Amino acid sequence: MAREPIYIVDGARTPFLKARNAPGPFAASDLAVQAGRALLLRQPFAPTDLDEVILGCASPSPDEVNIGRVVALRMGCGQRVPGWTVMRNCASGMQAIDSAIANLQCGRSQLVLAGGVDALSHAPLLYPPAMVRWFGALSTAKTPAARAQMFTKLPLKAMFAPIIGIVKGLTDPVVGLMMGQTAENLAWKFDLSRRQMDEFSVRSHQRTIAAQQSGRLKEIVPLIDAAGKVYADDDGVRADSNADKLGTLKPFFDRKYGRITAGNSSQITDGAAWLVLASAEAVARWNLKPLAKITDSQWAGLDPAQMGLGPVHAATPILQRHGLSLADIDRWEINEAFAAQVLACLAAWESDDYCREQLGLPGALGRLDDSRLNVDGGAIALGHPVGASGARIVLHLVHALKAQGGGRGIASICIGGGQGGAMLVETCA
Repeated sequence: MAREPIYIVDGARTPFLKARNAPGPFAASDLAVQAGRALLLRQPFAPTDLDEVILGCASPSPDEVNIGRVVALRMGCGQRVPGWTVMRNCASGMQAIDSAIANLQCGRSQLVLAGGVDALSHAPLLYPPAMVRWFGALSTAKTPAARAQMFTKLPLKAMFAPIIGIVKGLTDPVVGLMMGQTAENLAWKFDLSRRQMDEFSVRSHQRTIAAQQSGRLKEIVPLIDAAGKVYADDDGVRADSNADKLGTLKPFFDRKYGRITAGNSSQITDGAAWLVLASAEAVARWNLKPLAKITDSQWAGLDPAQMGLGPVHAATPILQRHGLSLADIDRWEINEAFAAQVLACLAAWESDDYCREQLGLPGALGRLDDSRLNVDGGAIALGHPVGASGARIVLHLVHALKAQGGGRGIASICIGGGQGGAMLVETCA
């Protein structure tokens, strides 16, 4: 059944700030609030005119668990505008958009602010169970002597071996693999060389630098910290990146046989991204000038040990529903969780066996033209604040399409746990 398209009216994101072994200058809510305020200030409607605020976040802090509501209130949306939070790992920001689409299409909402955020530099260190039990016992000790006695039982090994929260979060509990290990699986499956991955990573940096220099990253709004320092650009991009330098880095996830390194993986990053979404009724009511419309979306599941192929499983059904080939899409955004993961997606579409056995197609779908893919770089250069990336790629896809005179694009992302998400976007005249 055909449904009304949902319009992207506007959008904004923060610069993506690389985590540097210490909490960054902004909490997750700070990132979302600063980008959201800048975006809402330029709209013809007031923040209180929104029907709801939906925010994706994979790692909210304990004092911002429903960060969508916290941010909505801080942005001045008022007490009557609901704010809520969604989580679908790497696609949390895309899930926020899709949740907004559902409410807009059923008429429950007309005007929604949707996006994603994560401040991964603030991911916590956690005590192991032995230390937690010790704290519990200490809290029940009733006398000074009993409390003193507890310190003779202090589990020193547990005390000095905290669990790194982000490592725990990026490890699949079903298959017991870190996300980088699933990328190693794909490198082996499709015989991707270390050199191929490193060259892809260099390309990501080079394309991002070119986009920065030519002013194509128009969606960024600067951040200002408490001391007045301005953060205007994504700060993980390296102008000196080259394949020979990357080739000297040691594998991280499989130290003996692996090919995945810090250099050909996405960066751990802090950032936020928002989109203003509207129904046709809201567009008419507020005399809005939409940038684009979202005409379809798709979620897919697959083997968690090969989660990086999620974009193939999510984007292919969209192509089939609309009678499109890979070449019919003017611009592609595939989130660069790992160079191996994106290269594996391209190889899967070119594989007769994979397309027949896993996608139910008669043969290979074909080759995706490199000149249409991630034209302004991706997460290897920009970073991957998990909750925000799904919203960022949809937002930047719109700008990339506008820069080439309009057209049709697909944004797609792999998702920890063995899923994929994709959205079909078309620019408005």
